[in-house]
Amino acid sequence: MRSIAVINQKGGVGKTTSSVNLAAALARSGRRVCVMDLDPQAHASLHLGITAIDGSVPSMYEVLCSDVSLTEARQQVGENLFVVPSNLDLAAAEMELAGEVGREMILSDKLADDEEEFDYLVLDCPPSLGVLTLNALVAVEEVFLPLQPHFLALHGLSKLLRTIEVVSRRMNNKLRLSGVVLCMYDANTRLAAEVSTDIDEFFAASKDGREFFSGAKFFDTRIRRNIRLAEAPSFGQSIFDYSGESNGAIDYQSLAEEVLAQEVANARKTSSVSTQNARMAA
Repeated sequence: MRSIAVINQKGGVGKTTSSVNLAAALARSGRRVCVMDLDPQAHASLHLGITAIDGSVPSMYEVLCSDVSLTEARQQVGENLFVVPSNLDLAAAEMELAGEVGREMILSDKLADDEEEFDYLVLDCPPSLGVLTLNALVAVEEVFLPLQPHFLALHGLSKLLRTIEVVSRRMNNKLRLSGVVLCMYDANTRLAAEVSTDIDEFFAASKDGREFFSGAKFFDTRIRRNIRLAEAPSFGQSIFDYSGESNGAIDYQSLAEEVLAQEVANARKTSSVSTQNARMAA
């Protein structure tokens, strides 16, 4: 199972849109996928058609702050697609868990107790670096970073990468930055191309000696600015259900294919290492 936290401390960069539509694309490809909404704004939940975000059904808040299991909170929203919804109560979790011993391990422990099997877990993180995001980083093995092609996109990025690196070193040695995707991309502007080059150079220069994102892929797919992507959440649908022929659907399907290609590449790498180890043992 691949577990992925989609994270950026800056709002409005396509984080939730990418979480939901990447998950939907993977589900359409036959993978069993669960979205976990860790953002108190509950935008991923609304995007996937969950309207009961008033505390009337179990949510991520109850999972983190009480004895409710992931199984009790999880809802199926489509073929191969499930969601553990959020609601505004989750905003209180930051304060309620502040004095809790081992608070950063709660979600990890809940996942360990979960008997349901998935091919992908996609965690939509809040646009902050608090307790909720820390729980996500401790619980997963991969981080995807959505960025907007804007010169301010790199502002604060070093702090975010530092946070991921510290968690990787001290709390979760499996954690890796494995993907960076540009959202709201307009190929007709020089700015988009320049920022794309800047981001590519930034990551290339920063990889030296930093194992936690030495294997990060700057995805070839660019998520183009598309009005259909902006409209889909208000209808509680993924871009594939709302406008399957739109550029947004095409782009997220392309991104999913790149993610699936990583899966194949990782399997080959693991097989190669196992073969080498077997030869050395012999």
